[in-house]
Amino acid sequence: MIKPNRYILSIDHGTSGVKAAIVSTHGEVVDWGYEPTPMHFFPNGGAEQNPDDWWRALVLASQKVIHRRAPLAVKISAVSVSSTFSSTVAVDRNGRHLMNSLTWMDSRGARYVKEVMQGFPSVNGYGLATVLRWVYITGGGPALSGKDDIAHVLLIKYEHPEVYEQTYQFLGSKDYLNLRLTGEYAAAPDSITLFWVTDIRNIQRVRYDDTLIARLKIDKGKLPPLRSSVDALGPLRPQVAEELGLGQDVQVFMGAPDHQCALIGSGAVTDFKGHLYIGTSSWIECIVPFKKTDVDHNIASLAAAIPGKYQCINEQDIAGGCLPFLLDNLIFYKNALQKNDPPEKPFALMDEIAASVLPGSDKVIFVPWLNGERSPVDNTTLRGGLFNLSVRTNQNHLVRAVLEGVAYNTRWSMKYVEKFIGRKMDSLNIVGGGGNSDVWCQIFSDVLDREICKVKNPQMTNARGAAFLASVGLGDITFADIPTLIQYEKSFTPALANRALYDVLFAEFLAIYKNNKSIFRRLNG
Repeated sequence: MIKPNRYILSIDHGTSGVKAAIVSTHGEVVDWGYEPTPMHFFPNGGAEQNPDDWWRALVLASQKVIHRRAPLAVKISAVSVSSTFSSTVAVDRNGRHLMNSLTWMDSRGARYVKEVMQGFPSVNGYGLATVLRWVYITGGGPALSGKDDIAHVLLIKYEHPEVYEQTYQFLGSKDYLNLRLTGEYAAAPDSITLFWVTDIRNIQRVRYDDTLIARLKIDKGKLPPLRSSVDALGPLRPQVAEELGLGQDVQVFMGAPDHQCALIGSGAVTDFKGHLYIGTSSWIECIVPFKKTDVDHNIASLAAAIPGKYQCINEQDIAGGCLPFLLDNLIFYKNALQKNDPPEKPFALMDEIAASVLPGSDKVIFVPWLNGERSPVDNTTLRGGLFNLSVRTNQNHLVRAVLEGVAYNTRWSMKYVEKFIGRKMDSLNIVGGGGNSDVWCQIFSDVLDREICKVKNPQMTNARGAAFLASVGLGDITFADIPTLIQYEKSFTPALANRALYDVLFAEFLAIYKNNKSIFRRLNG
């Protein structure tokens, strides 16, 4: 039974910044604040962030929204965090981080994963016996790209041994923020997933597996205790409560990584109901009633934030992140030829431009592999590109081609997700910042040949999902209530007139990968 509304301070920590939202226990987003966080890139695949920047952004964003909505602050019952998946923090016994976080884009630990996972006979770079053992226990295994938490731990162990020695716990970013909020060390079955050391064969009782920990040669004592995603971790630390402007009795719930919170916030909480997330990265995911793994295409059933449930997890590396790349690195990159600043609301203008270009972008094809790819191929050497430029090509074509290229990449992934679940997903709930674009929603519908349902406030989906987890933990709702609490803005259906064109361009998109992957390997290996 749904209980009367209370309020949650819901934290959505993403790659580019932190949103803090006041969300009702029924999923209504009342107001939110935002603070950006910088990313630091280094040679050979380094991508780091300073956890102090996360905390500063969390506090400032929270203070903004709490100050604006002061009368509601006394009605806030809980705090719940959604955060990036596979951004790893090494902390000491006092809860201090010992170095920058290695984020989900950092691939420098790849060599150490490959050493662990190699063997004969080899399948796609994995020793067959080794990978089968991992898949049997965990549902998947360390990605050879080196972008998982476990690769980050191994990088620290072998290249920063003094940090490894001082580390009391390795935490994902969500669990690190929870530590700062409460002083408590913990992870949930979902947030610990990409350490690849948990036995999920019994999804009702996920636990660490000593044989895999020994194989990786890491210390089990440096891994956090496991709690459920809907558990109350503890009250806010008194100084934190004072800094945020909240009561000291406000409870912090475990929350979940961005993938799992997006699924819950999208309303797709029943078996096989799919959601499409378009943020910096992208994914298609759904709840599944079975444990299964597709090693060839990097798709697996892993622990969901809903206790006792599996989630089909699949992610592509760069999606919405292609838009700021186009703006900042190409269109408005400042040099002797270009000195103008971007206009206000550039993404709205990009929508108008894309809508003015005929579908297919004059057959210009963009491939969005700016940082390599995760799924359906795990390949760090792939790179982005614009193909089939002609003397007619102009910036307007490029803008639409980028939107279409991300959609082609999503269709590539969806093909294997639907094969994995054994059925067609007739409709997808679209969420994330990319869902704000009606033009892009229609492109996705046309390219995927699926109905796309736009969830209200799609950019607040992770915050809504985190709030729902706290709401379930408080006993105010159940997971079965969530679909009835989701509101939709509109739906998009495929335009039959574009079907043949997009089929042709998608086939060529796949041919670009096939014909150029060896070139990318030689250039970027």
